[in-house]
Amino acid sequence: MTEVTKRILVTGGSGLVGRAIEQVVADGEGLPDEEWIFVSSRDADLTSSSETKALFERHKPTHVIHLAAMVGGLFKNIRSNLDFWRTNIHINDNVLHSAHETGVQKVVSCLSTCIFPDKTTYPIDETMVSVPILTRNPGKVPSLLNSPLRCPQIHNGPPHSSNFGYSYAKRMIDIQNRGYSEQHGRRFTAVIPTNVFGPHDNFNIEDGHVLPGLIHKVYLAKQSGSALTVWGTGKPRRQFIYSLDLARLFLWVLREYDEVEPIILSVGEEDEVSIREAAEAIAEAMEFRGELVFDTTKSDGQFKKTASNAKLRRYLPGFQFTPFRKAVKETCAWFNANYANARK
Repeated sequence: MTEVTKRILVTGGSGLVGRAIEQVVADGEGLPDEEWIFVSSRDADLTSSSETKALFERHKPTHVIHLAAMVGGLFKNIRSNLDFWRTNIHINDNVLHSAHETGVQKVVSCLSTCIFPDKTTYPIDETMVSVPILTRNPGKVPSLLNSPLRCPQIHNGPPHSSNFGYSYAKRMIDIQNRGYSEQHGRRFTAVIPTNVFGPHDNFNIEDGHVLPGLIHKVYLAKQSGSALTVWGTGKPRRQFIYSLDLARLFLWVLREYDEVEPIILSVGEEDEVSIREAAEAIAEAMEFRGELVFDTTKSDGQFKKTASNAKLRRYLPGFQFTPFRKAVKETCAWFNANYANARK
């Protein structure tokens, strides 16, 4: 019998990505020397430093995938930017500090492409840097000149105003990872996925993300025989990544990726779709034959945040993403089958 050498704690284990990781591990992608522990808000309030510390002391993880966060769609962010900032800052600081204090070997946290500046060049990638920052000169005054340590583009301008609280809180994970690496030699890193969707998502129309919200809207429109109303113009473009694909990539990052610098996990630029195209794909998957109406009085949010997956492709040139329409069809089928118990 193989000895367990890795105890992997997954915060936010009952959410969209946590459930996807649990599924791919159960489907055979877990390794014999790994023990997986999925926790949720029922196990500990991660905004509490004492509860977070107790959670880590109880499970004694060697590795952590940090997914727990206060999340929501465009309109929830617009209403509650301060809440998103405060809640996520507390969660992230408590998780990373408890991981450091208990000697966790590696932490992989989850960021978002919304952390990048609103006004930037596209595609976004990990090589974008701004000005050099402090050089490490032991025993000397820190210098700004000829620094080997550079600040990534995510800190070179404000994020979109619609979700600045969430975005800045997520940015600070990168700052903390660099700090724990420099000061304590910790292997803390982060991934930057594009728009994630799949089974076990939050399908709330008001507060969920765009794609699960549209799935719920199509379901209700089909039930009532009414038109499908899409908020906004339908013109903004997004790269959607299926949660099960992201889960497989998380396992690779945990086991193989050793940079502190975040890595973008995304489908290619060529797979970007408009909100209109996403709505049409959902309508087709759910066999909705009604009219699509766009409510242009509603905000579009950020028009695009196109990300490059070139770095990921250098590491994993053969990785196969689930085609968008196939992933949409599977997600819609899951929602139909689990409507009574789905988060909505």
